[in-house]
Amino acid sequence: MTISEITQAILNGTQTAEEITRYYLAQIAQKNPQINAFVEVFEADALAQAKAIDAKKARGEKLGVLAGVPVGIKDNILYKGHKATCCSKMLANYTAAYNATVVEKLLAADAVIIGRTNMDEFAMGSSNQTSVCGVVHNPVDTTRVPGGSSGGSAAAVAAGMVPAALGTDTGGSVRQPAGFCGIVGIKPGYGRISRYGVIAFASSADQVGVLAGNVADAATVMEVISGKDTHDSTSIESPVPHYTQEFTADLKGVKVGMPKGFLDGLNPTIKAQVEKAAQQLKAQGAELVEVDVPLAKYSAPCYYIITSAEASSNLGRYDGIRYGYAAPNAQGLADYYEKSRAPFGLEVKKRIIIGTYALTSERYEECFLKAMKVRELIRDDFKKAFSKVDVILTPTSPTTAFKIGQKDDNPLSLYLADLYTCQGNIGGLAGISVPFGKDENDLPIGVQFYGPILQEEKILNAAYHLEKAK
Repeated sequence: MTISEITQAILNGTQTAEEITRYYLAQIAQKNPQINAFVEVFEADALAQAKAIDAKKARGEKLGVLAGVPVGIKDNILYKGHKATCCSKMLANYTAAYNATVVEKLLAADAVIIGRTNMDEFAMGSSNQTSVCGVVHNPVDTTRVPGGSSGGSAAAVAAGMVPAALGTDTGGSVRQPAGFCGIVGIKPGYGRISRYGVIAFASSADQVGVLAGNVADAATVMEVISGKDTHDSTSIESPVPHYTQEFTADLKGVKVGMPKGFLDGLNPTIKAQVEKAAQQLKAQGAELVEVDVPLAKYSAPCYYIITSAEASSNLGRYDGIRYGYAAPNAQGLADYYEKSRAPFGLEVKKRIIIGTYALTSERYEECFLKAMKVRELIRDDFKKAFSKVDVILTPTSPTTAFKIGQKDDNPLSLYLADLYTCQGNIGGLAGISVPFGKDENDLPIGVQFYGPILQEEKILNAAYHLEKAK
C-alpha cells in the first residue's frame, strides 16, 4: 500500500491503524530474517501508537498527514527510550534520552514508528557491510548489497516491510541504496531538515533523507519532517512547500541540465538508461541544456578529506569517559584510551586516521584547508549551472548493486560508489534518485536529479514525471 492508500483506508474506516500495523509487523517477521534490514522492531510501542490513532479517530479528532503509516528509522536517529547504536559495539548499550526533531514530527503526524534499521557503522560505508549487526541483503537479489550507509532503510522499503523509512545522507547514503534497491530516495538541500537528535558523522554534510516506494510518498514524508528547528542552528528559516501540490501536468518550460563529461567512461547500460531518461523528459516538454560543472570531478577526494576530518572530531567524544565503551582493567591513561576505542570497526578507524592526518599542523593547509576551498569552487560551479537550468540529470551510481564481499579487497572501488552522489553533499544541493530501467542482470538502475538548495519541489516534479514515463 502507498501512503495515501493507507491514510485513506483509515479515514474511510475500511481498515484500522492497528490492522495495518499488524500487517507490516507480519511482513517484517517473515522477511527480515533473510534481509536483515531491521535491527530492532518496536512491536509493543508500534501497536500502542496504532491503537491511540484508532481511538483518536473514534473520538472524531483530526488525524495527522501520516496517520497509521508505519515508518522505519535508521539506527543513528534518536527515539526516546529506545536504543540508538549506529550499528556499532561502541554504542551497544546507548538508549536515547530524547527524540530527534524528525521523530517528533513523525509522531505529531500520527506515523507509527515500527523499528530501527540496519546501517553501516556510524554511517561509514557504501554497502551496509560494516555493521556490527551483520550484512543487509538486497531484496532484489539477496546475494548482493543494498548500498549504504542507509541500506537497512532501503531494503526495508524495497522488501515491502514498511512503506517509508528515514535514512541519513552524508555522501549519497540515501540515494545510492535507493538506486541499488529500485526505490525512491531523496535528500533535501542542506538545512531544510533538522539534524537535531541525529548522531553525527560529518556535520557539514549529514542530512536526513527519505526512502519510499514512489515519488509522491517521498514528497509527503519530506513535507512532514522539513522546516526550521530552534534546536539546530544550521536549519534554515524558509516556508516548506506542499510538495505533492507542486506536481505539474507536464514539463513544458523546465530546463534539464546535462552535465558535460559526466557520462564519459560510464557503464554502457547505465549510460543508455540516463540518455533514455533524458529523452523521456524531452518528450514531456522539457528542454535539454548542456551545462559545465568542471570541478565536480574533485568532489570525491574533497568529500573523503572533509568528512573524515569531521568524523575524527565528532567521534573523539567516544573516549569511554563521556560516551562509549569504558575499558576495564586498563593500565594507565594511554592503555585506557587504546582499549576504550577497540570497539570501533575497521572502516571507522580508517576514516578517523585519515581525518586526524588531514588535521595535523603539517597537513592542515595541504589537505583540509585546500579541500574546503575546492568545495566552495564546486559550489560556485553548480550555482552557475543552476542559473541556466532548473534541474540537473545524472546517474545515481556508476554501477548497479554488486555482490556481497565483491569489493572488500578494493576500498577505492567502494569509495567510488559515491562518485555521483557526494557532489550533492559537497554542493549542499537537493538530490533525488528514482528507479529507471534495469541492467543485463535484471538489477535496478537509478537516475538522479539535482536541484538548488531549498527547491526540492523542482527535483520531485522531474522525478514524478520520469516515474510516470517508465
